Amino acid sequence: MNPLAITIRTKKLGVLIRDARLSANKSVEECAQAIQISVADFDAYELGDIAPSLPQVELLAYFLNIPLDHFWGNTALSEKSRTDNPLNIEQLVEIRQKLIGVTLRQAREQAQLTLQEVADGTGLTPEELEAVEYGQKSISLPELEYLSSYLNLQIRELQDKHGPIGAKADQQRTVQDFLTLPPDIQEFVAKPVNRPYLELAQRLSEMSVEKLRGVGEGILEITL
Repeated sequence: MNPLAITIRTKKLGVLIRDARLSANKSVEECAQAIQISVADFDAYELGDIAPSLPQVELLAYFLNIPLDHFWGNTALSEKSRTDNPLNIEQLVEIRQKLIGVTLRQAREQAQLTLQEVADGTGLTPEELEAVEYGQKSISLPELEYLSSYLNLQIRELQDKHGPIGAKADQQRTVQDFLTLPPDIQEFVAKPVNRPYLELAQRLSEMSVEKLRGVGEGILEITL
């Protein structure tokens, strides 16, 4: 065992632990309690004076909701967050309001309703509705839900689909869908060696019925 290598690894692990804690906005006390050690010991972990055990690192990753692999990496979570494009909140809200307005206007016109008719049915004034449709005015979520229901729109149709928030929401839904799969299927999907089979399944799912029939007939000819 190389004492110098152990010391360097312990110091590096301490840096990663501190970075993970700060990125998760947790205190030393909270993390120490989560893995059932003293505050002094956790401070020592972050300083790289001593190192935690693997079960403790696993518990910490679970508590901080970060990948366990972070503690074997070379990039701090704070560095990763700095490389992400920061959201321009004002611009994002403005764009989202305009997109919502366009969708609402299209739904109203498709239903062949005038601004006055929708106003009579929702309690909003024609002027307010017009401002909403042109993205010049925002309305509260309950009002938007009521208005979209009146226009036979699902609120999901108005949610962000292509922006950064929509992309993250899609990713979260994908993770949740994955977690609902049986454990054996999750294990199969997670193994890199099975990726070619998954890619093949994806290509097959994109084929037309006629092409799938042709593939099936070709397989039968080979096996018979």
